[in-house]
Amino acid sequence: MSLIVNSVSKAFGRYPALADVSLEARQGEFLALLGPSGSGKTTLLRILAGLEAPDGGAVTFGGEDLLALSARERRVGMVFQHYALFRHMTVARNIAFGLSVRPRATRPSKAEIGRRVGDLLRLVQLEDLETRYPSQLSGGQRQRVALARALAIEPRMLLLDEPFGALDAKVRRDLRRWLRRVHDETGVTTVFVTHDQEEALDLADRVAILKDGRLVQIGEPQAVYNAPADAFIYDFLGGAVRLRGHVAAGVLAIGDWRTPTPDDAPQGGVDAFFRQDQAVINGVEGEGFLAAVKGMAQRGPAIRLDLEALGEPLELLLAAGEVPDFARPGGTVRIAPRQLRLFAAA
Repeated sequence: MSLIVNSVSKAFGRYPALADVSLEARQGEFLALLGPSGSGKTTLLRILAGLEAPDGGAVTFGGEDLLALSARERRVGMVFQHYALFRHMTVARNIAFGLSVRPRATRPSKAEIGRRVGDLLRLVQLEDLETRYPSQLSGGQRQRVALARALAIEPRMLLLDEPFGALDAKVRRDLRRWLRRVHDETGVTTVFVTHDQEEALDLADRVAILKDGRLVQIGEPQAVYNAPADAFIYDFLGGAVRLRGHVAAGVLAIGDWRTPTPDDAPQGGVDAFFRQDQAVINGVEGEGFLAAVKGMAQRGPAIRLDLEALGEPLELLLAAGEVPDFARPGGTVRIAPRQLRLFAAA
């Protein structure tokens, strides 16, 4: 059963939160909604959950009109950034909550609820913590309980709204791997909202990028990263260096550097992009544009170079062996990008 969002729009007063958004999440797919604050990600998620109604458009799931169903009838599991666990309930009772409050006619037996809770505790690796209360858990453990509670109702679709936003970087990385494993085991169609580019590219089967309420690109993570549709996406996906240049007669000029361009390159003023780890450092007689070295620092196995070129600061992140001895603060070097992407200047 696939989720199809067709021309959905939503405004809050005069503010257009979503503008004619169309996309599809395939059966069992892990789809990330990625974008900066205010791009419409959470608004779209709330529409899918039944917490907001769109001003226009249609949403179907497995061919069924999702907008015609109440939030309860949609059988959607939702996990928020701040857990929303019941403090007075144990881990086991929190997980069982969605089942225990069902009408008597559809409520599973106590034995069945207990079995399902036990299965979920094993799935989220919290078997020994069922009698603890939320205050006795770490942030990562609480988020696992929140996910188990969402899965307890056997949802047709799982919606995750910045679920790792309140956690530190190491816990986030650990939970990313764990969440992907849980998704693969359950096979639930999942829509995941995040503003963290690394998170989306690492977790998702496909990534939908939104900006100002509009869908600007959707595709597999590596395809989106390697072939961004515009300058905004290239810059937003991180690790980008951006320089102003000019293209004429098949030649790109950046400062005093000249290099050939493809036949389909935009003409005139351009924004030239390359990744921070995709450059060669040469001496002043070598290839590339001139840059002054302002500083350098070790960052794990890599070296960060702080530079200034064409009056603008820029940063490179290279392996130690890629930084020659002459690239020291106070010196001048030339930077030769390994792969440039050109977009017409805004």
